[in-house]
Amino acid sequence: MLLSLLSFRIQGAWHQHNCALNLGLMSIGRIIQTDDCVAEGAAWLGARDARMASALELTGPLPLRLRPDGLAQVLNAIVSQQISVASAKAVWGRMKAAGLTGPRKILWASDDDLRAVGLSRQKMRYARELAGAGINYRQLRDMPNDEVLKTLTQVPGIGAWTAEVYVMFSLGRADVFAPGDLALQEAARLLFDLPERPKERAFRAMALAWSPWQSVAARLLWSYYRVAKEREGIGD
Repeated sequence: MLLSLLSFRIQGAWHQHNCALNLGLMSIGRIIQTDDCVAEGAAWLGARDARMASALELTGPLPLRLRPDGLAQVLNAIVSQQISVASAKAVWGRMKAAGLTGPRKILWASDDDLRAVGLSRQKMRYARELAGAGINYRQLRDMPNDEVLKTLTQVPGIGAWTAEVYVMFSLGRADVFAPGDLALQEAARLLFDLPERPKERAFRAMALAWSPWQSVAARLLWSYYRVAKEREGIGD
């Protein structure tokens, strides 16, 4: 299986139309659009790091995980903060049913309206801050990664992790990492035999070795984490 992944190294020209390189804004780099893009990045990582190669043997092909972009995706991430996956799905389902997924409806909604769908007072404030921020999500598509992250994290309720995940999966950027993610930290500890989880700053520096495919490295470490949990018999 690893040989088939590594074979993507010699097919760069074939992948170029699927895994676009934005030549006008080099700070954007590759845009992940298909499973082939992810496989190309995985092959690159496996060819350069024996630990990554061994992780790929265990995980198999990595997921694409692309999502739409726009306010609704960021709002969904805010809604999901500090509650279970099941609770987050239930709240988001009620918000969609009530039509509370766009900026105008959020700004027009009363406290009672937002409370009825399950938002706490703090999340009501965050939702309104996001709705009133005036972010042009189409413009974000052409902005360098650092500028997108800065734009998003200026909004109360949007931290670095939420912004990084948006850039990875809603904008498809290939060279973004989320060093504050605990699952990624634990996966790195296990895979690289570290004495403890890497701290965020050190992990960010460590991930530079995986450029220009840091987002694929994140996919690999998340997948490896799930495999490691299953081996240890730990439930989700």
